[in-house]
Amino acid sequence: MKNANSAVDRGRRAVRDIAPQGVVDLRGRTDTAIRLSYPRDAVVVIAGLPGSGKSTLLRAWSGSAAVLDPRGTRSACEARLPSWLPYAVYRPVARLHHLRTIRTRMRGSGPLLVHDCGSRAWLRRWLARSAAGAGRPTHMVLLDVGAQEALSGQRARRRLTSPRVFATHARGVAALLDGIERRGPAGATGFTSVVLLDRRLRDTSPRARFTDGPAS
Repeated sequence: MKNANSAVDRGRRAVRDIAPQGVVDLRGRTDTAIRLSYPRDAVVVIAGLPGSGKSTLLRAWSGSAAVLDPRGTRSACEARLPSWLPYAVYRPVARLHHLRTIRTRMRGSGPLLVHDCGSRAWLRRWLARSAAGAGRPTHMVLLDVGAQEALSGQRARRRLTSPRVFATHARGVAALLDGIERRGPAGATGFTSVVLLDRRLRDTSPRARFTDGPAS
């Protein structure tokens, strides 16, 4: 029994808790037992290129916080509209509805996970301002896996983004990464922290928790 308890204690000690502040660059790390600890009222934006693994990470964390995904809004719109109507026709309405949903949920309680590429500066600012207006801190987890890896991820899930749209997101994410690497937290205005993950850490699905107290 003593040996079993010792093994459990070693396993607990092996998990490194990180309460993100500023820029936390975990790219290139070899240890994978990482847990990110956020306040219980945090809004955490999971960002990265289409195909980078945002949805996989969101699924892994969905037991800890509510997930706000624009695809859910799109599906709800599709269910109410004729099947022959192209999404491009009602995309602006779906996006507006999604933003309203985010703002409404921010005014409630409990942690939130927001699915967004992070490539649009105006949307990052809007998310940070809306969260601040609701008295919440805003954090970001940015998946930096590279364009080729993201395209491979799209092919694997059989959901391809058009080359034009992907190129737009790629430029936006590259600009965000460049700003963070040159200016630190100021490169992501309004965010309390930005955690940078690479492919290796993404595949190990670092854990997350939302707590009222400090990490332990």
